[in-house]
Amino acid sequence: MPFYDKFDPEDYYLTGEGFIVFTEKYHLKRGYCCQSNCRHCPYKEKSSRQNQSSNLIDKKDKPESG
Repeated sequence: MPFYDKFDPEDYYLTGEGFIVFTEKYHLKRGYCCQSNCRHCPYKEKSSRQNQSSNLIDKKDKPESG
């Protein structure tokens, strides 16, 4: 089965270089972030904030060197 038979046309597009790029609509259908730094990830900002806050928690738990 070819790639284009597996996805709806609004789920992806091909770049001039031939790369497959999934749209925001596809990511929303999938329902989660795959942590692959996708171009149209609607979860990117949310997961980035979660990583930043967990980094802050980690820093609070570790003694400062110096």
